[in-house]
Amino acid sequence: MNRWTPPPPFGTVATDTAAPLDITRLLTTITDNLVGMIYRCRIDAIWTMEYVSEGCHKLTGYRPDELVFNNRVSYGQMTLPEDRERVSRTIHDALEANQTFDVEYRILRADGRVRWVLERGVGLRNAHGQLAWIEGFIQDISERMAANETLHEAVRRYRSLFEHATEGIYQTTPEGRYLNANPALARIYGHASPNALIAHLHDIPRQLYVLPERRVEFVRLMQEQGVVRNFESQVYRHDGRIIWITENARAVKNADGSVQFFEGTVVDITERKQHDAELEYQASHDSLTGLPNRSLLRDRIEQAIGKARRDNHLVAVAFVDLDHFKLINDSLGHHVGDRLLLEVADRLMACVRGHDSVARQGGDEFVIVLTEQHDKNEIISIVGRLLEAISQPWVDEGQEYGLSCSVGISCFPQDGDDPDALLRCADAAMYKAKASGRSTYHFFTPELNQAISERLELENSLRHALERDEFIVYYQPRIEVASGRIVGTEALIRWNCPGKGLIPPDSFIPIAEETGLIIPIGQWILQEACRQNSAWQSAGLLPISISVNLSPIQFRHAGLVDSVAEALAQAGLDPAYLELELTESFVMQDAERINVAMQALKKLGVDIAVDDFGTGYSSLSYLKRFPVDRLKIDKSFVRDIDTDPDDAAIVRAIITLGHALGLKVVAEGVETPAHLEFLQRHGCDELQGYYFSRPVPAAGMEALMRGPENACCHCLATLDTHTASACGCEEQIFE
Repeated sequence: MNRWTPPPPFGTVATDTAAPLDITRLLTTITDNLVGMIYRCRIDAIWTMEYVSEGCHKLTGYRPDELVFNNRVSYGQMTLPEDRERVSRTIHDALEANQTFDVEYRILRADGRVRWVLERGVGLRNAHGQLAWIEGFIQDISERMAANETLHEAVRRYRSLFEHATEGIYQTTPEGRYLNANPALARIYGHASPNALIAHLHDIPRQLYVLPERRVEFVRLMQEQGVVRNFESQVYRHDGRIIWITENARAVKNADGSVQFFEGTVVDITERKQHDAELEYQASHDSLTGLPNRSLLRDRIEQAIGKARRDNHLVAVAFVDLDHFKLINDSLGHHVGDRLLLEVADRLMACVRGHDSVARQGGDEFVIVLTEQHDKNEIISIVGRLLEAISQPWVDEGQEYGLSCSVGISCFPQDGDDPDALLRCADAAMYKAKASGRSTYHFFTPELNQAISERLELENSLRHALERDEFIVYYQPRIEVASGRIVGTEALIRWNCPGKGLIPPDSFIPIAEETGLIIPIGQWILQEACRQNSAWQSAGLLPISISVNLSPIQFRHAGLVDSVAEALAQAGLDPAYLELELTESFVMQDAERINVAMQALKKLGVDIAVDDFGTGYSSLSYLKRFPVDRLKIDKSFVRDIDTDPDDAAIVRAIITLGHALGLKVVAEGVETPAHLEFLQRHGCDELQGYYFSRPVPAAGMEALMRGPENACCHCLATLDTHTASACGCEEQIFE
């Protein structure tokens, strides 16, 4: 029967007659298989090895017999020179203190590789009590040292990022106390250092957030989602100033799922918020007067309608248009016109109550939204004060001007229940007030619906005019004074509207600009003008320049340069034969930005002309920087040059100015021999006007180009089979 026998006590040797234990063999096996080297060395100048284990070869690359008694190399010599003194001092200090030692250092292996090792040892004394030997163990710790170095490097990088980040970085308790913060966060919140911030801000909801409920919301999101992203709030800086911040953070949890702390980043977005507010203000307010513009006006009317529905009140929309503003603006310049508009804005604001609104619709048109009205008498009382305020004389730079305005009024709910309807009705009523003698007001009546209907009908027809091919381009020649020949022509659009006949541009271009249709219409004019000019050249006619007027809306359009390049490419027209015209008043509205756009157009190779010159307020310092080729004198100055000394002086000055700037000067509106003689005498370069030809279709322009002596200036038939007397024409062209 088998019986269990307990093992022998530890430290004793179990005997078995079949397999006796060989202690020496056991220790040798252990020694040889240790990952590292067991050694015994003398305490002498070169640490002479008396014994090394088999692990020596794997550790150092040397066999044990090569190290014992320094047969090939001294182990001490394997230690890197820069580590030797430290290692020696550490060992000696431990031996003197009768202690074991641990020391880490580098050795140079037999194969030339450097390895980190950890040596542990103890000193042994001889029979006389003197330190004579060291016994110890050396193992390779290179991998651990590399891992430690990687960890230390990561810590250094994190610390560097933490210390030098431009974003604020923090850790806080859920209750609202800072645990950690970096220098950037201290700067954002106006503290001298992170420690100062942590010491001061011990109650984040009340001390930091302008609205403590924002912190409550922050914590709620953390509890529900564990993260917050782009969380914007207003906070107090240490100096009391309020700034905007955005936070991104997460909740760091313990193993049991409880929140340990919050950590995240903070960015100061005050400048961005201010910029956004400025953009929003600019988008909703008139740049000159600071009054609400059209977009904000619609919102104000909608709000007024909503409140009136709830309170059962009236809302009045008063459309205010200055009388004869264009006369002041054109004759005295836009700088005077702008000051007048500012004065009118102030006067209108002084006539309304705090809950009313004054907006600038555009140009010299203003709109007033009168809320909480009970009957028309209240509305008439306010409008009466308004008319009286506007009619007061205006003094500007010592000059007194008489003012007046016409006011059209529509009311909610009887005239409409949305902003567009009320504005249309008020606009129609305003035109009725102007027709009634100006400086008065008129309420909208159903009879005025006819005028609105006609306007809407025209707008609707215009929307389809391009696709129905209803536009025609007429051309008016430009004559070179020196040679008397045609050197250019201006492309002028006409609309052949079914049922209405030929409609001049003054009647539909404003509608096109209001609706945005001017962009496709303007592109069509460009393409047609370029195509026609190319066709004339292909027909063998002498090449001339063709001028196309650009609307301010076209010019502000981002795709203008591409549109011009596309029109030239489609027609195969040399850019040198295309000229683009801009009015002087528009050029000076935003001179710097417009100059940049002009430069881009000039790179295409086209010419640029300033039209209606003399009616605006050009700054010569800007004009000389513009890449302009021609100045076109407005016809209002040419009309009376032979009878009005002032007009004559202005025209002479413009010609002199243009030549001084190296520009060609063109006079528009030349209608009489007296005009021609004056302009020839004073050196005007080119002429345009009824004296030479009215605007004519392409066929008529071609007849003129083939030889003006062979064409009638009115019907433009060739004179081979036609005479002026035969058709009743009074004169031949250039007669």
